Amino acid sequence: MDKGKNILFLLTPKAMVAFLYDHCSLRQGLEKMRFHGYTAIPVISKDGTYIGTVSEGNFLWHLVDSGVYTMKLQEEYSILDIIRSGWNPAIKIDTTMDELLLRVMDQNFVPVVDDREKFMGIITRKDVIKYYHSALGPNTP
Repeated sequence: MDKGKNILFLLTPKAMVAFLYDHCSLRQGLEKMRFHGYTAIPVISKDGTYIGTVSEGNFLWHLVDSGVYTMKLQEEYSILDIIRSGWNPAIKIDTTMDELLLRVMDQNFVPVVDDREKFMGIITRKDVIKYYHSALGPNTP
């Protein structure tokens, strides 16, 4: 395995990733997650800065806590109302493969940002596992 390999070769670029803007309504967020079949989705600001990741659980707890259950009323809330600070933090492009492996053990995907904290895309757990599996050689079960 090439320990010095750059993680960018595993990156799914922003243009190919579904994400939400922080100003989106909860209804828009739920609809986008449902359309794509995701359980979590990155959130960015209008200028492209990575804000965090919102999950199905964030939506669920909002519904329980607010008592607002209709989709129409979800338009009154924004993604910023439910996002958990510090959950699923992004990594920088100079993160090592070993650090990335440790991160995907806890997350389905890892957001990647540049030096200005701008969202570049994600690296999925599946892609990291495929990389390490192929690096072990063709005779690995």
